[in-house]
Amino acid sequence: MKKKILSLLLASAMVVSMAACGESGNSGTAPEQPAEQTETKEEAKEEAKEETKEEPAAEEPAAEPSELTDGKFAETRKITVEVYDRGNDGGSDPENNMYTEYIKKGMLEQHNVEVTFKKVPRWTEVDDINNLLAGGEAPDVCVTYSYPTILTYADMGGVIDLAPLLDQYKSELPNLWAWLGDENIYWDKDPKTGTVWAVEGRRFEQQRIVTFVRQDWLDKLGLQAPTTTQEFEDMLVAFRDNADTLLGKDAKKMVPFSISKDVGWRAANIITSFMDPSISDKDYYINGFDDRMVTEPQTKEAVRLLNKWYNDGLMRKNFSLAPDDTEEDDMIKAGYVGAFQHNWDMPFRNGEDSYNANLARNVGPDAKFVAIDPFTNSAGKHAKWLYSTAGDRKSFFPITNQEPLASLLYLDFISQPDVIKYLQIGDEGVTHEVLDSGAIQIKAAEGDAIQNSGKNIDMTITCNGAYYGDKDLAALSLSYGYAGIDPELVDNASKIAMTDGLTPKNVNVGTIEAEAGVGDTLSAKRDQAYDLSVECAAADFDKVWDDAIADYLSSGGQAIIDERTEKWAEYFGDSDMLP
Repeated sequence: MKKKILSLLLASAMVVSMAACGESGNSGTAPEQPAEQTETKEEAKEEAKEETKEEPAAEEPAAEPSELTDGKFAETRKITVEVYDRGNDGGSDPENNMYTEYIKKGMLEQHNVEVTFKKVPRWTEVDDINNLLAGGEAPDVCVTYSYPTILTYADMGGVIDLAPLLDQYKSELPNLWAWLGDENIYWDKDPKTGTVWAVEGRRFEQQRIVTFVRQDWLDKLGLQAPTTTQEFEDMLVAFRDNADTLLGKDAKKMVPFSISKDVGWRAANIITSFMDPSISDKDYYINGFDDRMVTEPQTKEAVRLLNKWYNDGLMRKNFSLAPDDTEEDDMIKAGYVGAFQHNWDMPFRNGEDSYNANLARNVGPDAKFVAIDPFTNSAGKHAKWLYSTAGDRKSFFPITNQEPLASLLYLDFISQPDVIKYLQIGDEGVTHEVLDSGAIQIKAAEGDAIQNSGKNIDMTITCNGAYYGDKDLAALSLSYGYAGIDPELVDNASKIAMTDGLTPKNVNVGTIEAEAGVGDTLSAKRDQAYDLSVECAAADFDKVWDDAIADYLSSGGQAIIDERTEKWAEYFGDSDMLP
């Protein structure tokens, strides 16, 4: 019945929710009840005395008995859990593999809960989870990177408020609380209403984005790794002008600097290098609703530089037309790309299918990408934004969830240190080896043991980053966590990723109503602003950028900025920095 009601509610509400934000269902104060005044104070006192004489003191209400005995339900409960389908060639079945079976077995043994996984395409996850929520068919445990998506359905009554459940069952969830702590569990807690629509997974690794370059190309041209923005540009020009030397018969396929249509991510360190080094917490928060930094004041000039490189033939033509990253991945693996920015460990991921493993096979043993740190800001720092401990996947329960405790126990189960360890490293001899130092060295897996995501994060939705159940073991093993990759390359990339790193702070001012329902629209318009501005003629740049940003702001961006400005003033007054 609940599913049917929700489907009707969401189907009718979705039409207006995407255009404008409805009133929050959790923003008001309960209406005052009229006080009954049928007796005088003196009469009330006398009555109280009589009651005290005649009746014994009331006993404290008995605590509600637990539904669990030794952590288990008496009768088997059933839940469905979302898992990303990345469509990996040669990957394992995301719904049925060695790791899903481990979870199913463990949940049944520990809690008498039967788990079924339900795959959702990773690259269209927001659209797909929208459709599942609207149709009342969402898994009991949902996960998304998009908090505005959760807010949209929370405002329509389609998401369970976890606050009372987390409090009521805290003693039953020791691993979840120990792993996430108050900070991540209450990261999104509304400071006025106390609602918690989702819990934030924990990022164990804060490294974010690094610039990579072909070391063999530098060696062949006698170049040193660039240490400034100008030196980086000069290097790209050298790649372009020496395409015959570097690629021979494939010279026309040369791409000195590769990028995808997600420019805000793939040029993040370039953009950050243009930002004001002394940016205040207030200014960063007001514009920080989109981590691609499209509304930061200095971003335009960073994109102008990319536009120059594009028109100078230093970047892939018409990159924005590619539907996904497959074409770019293939070019990188084939050896046609000289440099790119991406996730800090991107060249090392996926074992035998990693960028560097493919280069070694397709080009030669000396062909490899190495991390460099060329972009400096006006203060001379190699500034780059890091991850906070939160801001990753958000786990939430749709209102159709009939088993909230079983679902919380699922999050608790996958937050156990030994469970995280197994999900990340699997079986010794199959997916990893233990070195003499005790370090874990990941090896290439086959069949059901293949992990479809780096560090198996699709299975460890409360953990992002190699933790292995112990922080000291993780630190010891980090450089050995990539099958077939020289540990020194990984260690260097990790150090560069953290150099002069900037950590976002949690500004908790409650729900920003203007953000609900516009996430998809703004993301699309943001990417369009970047893509059109990079690919346009140099003479058209100012108009193209200004028009695209105006469209972005009028489509909901300005409303978010305005509301964030108001909320900052409400909670922090005239201060530019957090207390």
